[in-house]
Amino acid sequence: MNNELSLTHLIFDASLLVQLVMAGLMLASLLSWLIIVSKRRMLGRTRRLANRFEDQFWSGGQLSEIYDRVRVSDHADHGMEALFLAGYEEYRRQRAALQKEGERAGDEGAASAVQRAMRVAQMREVDRMEGGLPVLATIGSTSPYVGLFGTVWGIMHAFIAIGNVKQATLAMVAPGIAEALIATAIGLFAAIPAVIAFNIFTSQVDRLENQFQAFSEELVGILERGLQNVSRRPEA
Repeated sequence: MNNELSLTHLIFDASLLVQLVMAGLMLASLLSWLIIVSKRRMLGRTRRLANRFEDQFWSGGQLSEIYDRVRVSDHADHGMEALFLAGYEEYRRQRAALQKEGERAGDEGAASAVQRAMRVAQMREVDRMEGGLPVLATIGSTSPYVGLFGTVWGIMHAFIAIGNVKQATLAMVAPGIAEALIATAIGLFAAIPAVIAFNIFTSQVDRLENQFQAFSEELVGILERGLQNVSRRPEA
């Protein structure tokens, strides 16, 4: 490719609207890569911490001891540990209320309150893990069309310029069409990684959500038995 048809020459010689489209697509691509890198780190860390916490939880020990250890950890407000804290703290409140009232009729309602507390904590975690995914979906779905718009505008601009001369040659047509097609290429460059990352991260979030749900159900069962035996077992 000669100097006149170099990539930088074509970009800087494009019409203003096509240049704006290219600049917007490059910014979208940069934003998507920032989200991809940060989301990959966050989901990987969440998965590792969840697996580690489950190993520690099922290795044995009193729930009260696990609670004392978890609530002072650096990541107590995220991941599976946040679910455990929400459930166990609600369990303690319900257990204290049952002991004070001296009634067993409220056991089922107390267990439902624990389940609700864990469900709310799980919803917060899923919302945190899904942060940024709508942006990736938007970039992946709209970038090709934005690039195509720039291409159509650039080709139209090139043909209008050709119409103003008496004799058109390939040398006159090629630069205008080439610079227009660059917009489509940049649109695909922005869209393809965003779509791939969105699908991968969505799958990872779904797996983590299922893991959180399974743990919540198991913990609710344990705490429900503690509530049913509260009169005989003051400590969990």
